[in-house]
Amino acid sequence: MAVWAGIDLGTSGVKVALFGADDKRLAVAAQATEVSRPYPGWSEQHPDIWWDAVVACFDELAAGHTKSLAALRGIGLSGQMLGPVFLDRDLEPLRPAMLWNDQRALAQCGELLARVPDIGMRANGAPDPGIVAPKLLWLALHEPALLDAARLLLLPKDYVRLRLTGEIATEPTDAGGTMLMDCASGQWDDELCAAAGWSTDRLPKIGTTWQSAGILRDDHAVRWGIPRGVAVAAGAGDNMACTIGVGAARPGDGAISIGTSAVVNVVDRVFHPIPDKAVLTSAHAAPATFLSMGVVMSATASLDWLARLTGAAPADLAGEAERFAASDALATAPVMRPSLSGLRTPHNRPDASGVIDGLRQATDRPALAYALLEGVAFQIAECAAAQRSAGVPFSDIRLVGGGARSALWPRLIATLLECELAVPEGAALSANIGAARLARVASGDAATDCLNRSLPTASAFAPDRDLRQCLFDRFAVYRTLPISSTQT
Repeated sequence: MAVWAGIDLGTSGVKVALFGADDKRLAVAAQATEVSRPYPGWSEQHPDIWWDAVVACFDELAAGHTKSLAALRGIGLSGQMLGPVFLDRDLEPLRPAMLWNDQRALAQCGELLARVPDIGMRANGAPDPGIVAPKLLWLALHEPALLDAARLLLLPKDYVRLRLTGEIATEPTDAGGTMLMDCASGQWDDELCAAAGWSTDRLPKIGTTWQSAGILRDDHAVRWGIPRGVAVAAGAGDNMACTIGVGAARPGDGAISIGTSAVVNVVDRVFHPIPDKAVLTSAHAAPATFLSMGVVMSATASLDWLARLTGAAPADLAGEAERFAASDALATAPVMRPSLSGLRTPHNRPDASGVIDGLRQATDRPALAYALLEGVAFQIAECAAAQRSAGVPFSDIRLVGGGARSALWPRLIATLLECELAVPEGAALSANIGAARLARVASGDAATDCLNRSLPTASAFAPDRDLRQCLFDRFAVYRTLPISSTQT
């Protein structure tokens, strides 16, 4: 028996899953991770939180799945993107990482655009406060001593791989999210780095996602009962990993991921930037392809917000929303834009706040829950429309991530996109599967063709004819909602 591990380093938690042949799930361990929000709009995690969670997951697997770990051949990583990790000369973190949804560098986006007016056509998209380069400019203004002390800038999964192997490396899917890399060539760009006040000698070497980027350290191997010499793949950004996890590796293939955020991921044959619509475009984890990403900043994060507000569990709210959608009261629900962390695609308004229209005394919790799920679906439809209008090919779309467990979100999205939507088996672990597939290639046990393999379909959703008219009428109202700023 041969086994491969996929690490999924998310915002709200870390999952480590073990897979056998044909992506058969053997075991999963998970640890929740906290996000620090010291000020409104700030979002941080200390890198050691991720490492501690990975260690706890492997400790759990080592306690209950010794045979699987004894057969481990490779480890791959999927990582939340855009969070710069600054390391000192001893390779220790200097500060918490500013996460992908951190909004403090808003003013620096305009500064960066003024320095490099064509940056959106060279990097992964229009400047956004969540991306690394504007954060560097913010830190230069507010924490210059930290930048002076930093020997190296890594990304979240690359820091975890450093702790696993002792090796420093990155790959183009994650590096493309920094705005320091020329996405067409896949190399660090001296002009882009200079505009952000950084230098290429303080960045890791860029390799391919599926190559071995180090060997698991012997002390970890002994602790977890893993054979010595296990390869650790370079890995991929989370959107790319979950996309190849369901076999979306050919132009037109897509995976709509619904997690803390939601992303419409579509594979493209060429680098096809769409900065005017705030679509991100970077290298894909499969050979000779790029990934177009339309981003919704708050998806299940919005559901978590409503859960905190009402005292109900997110799963209960999702169930209430589904039952409400089948009721005669559907048209009376409020119309909501749950942009609790700003708007990216297609509006590029990171300062935007959420909006609810149509609140009444009769509005109850199920109506609010429905309006929230519908609002996320409306934002996903806006992303897809922006990508389609720019010529990004759409052919075979899957739904992945934790939100794929909802019975309502797939119906709403399929109806709005007017296409069939498949939910693959194991969709909630798609990022782990993608990471494990990269590990298979890195370990020499498979060719890159394994990245193209589709998962079996668990369920399929066609556009809902009964829901369509009411949904599109409400979508028309949604599009009239004002975009209000959270800035004062």
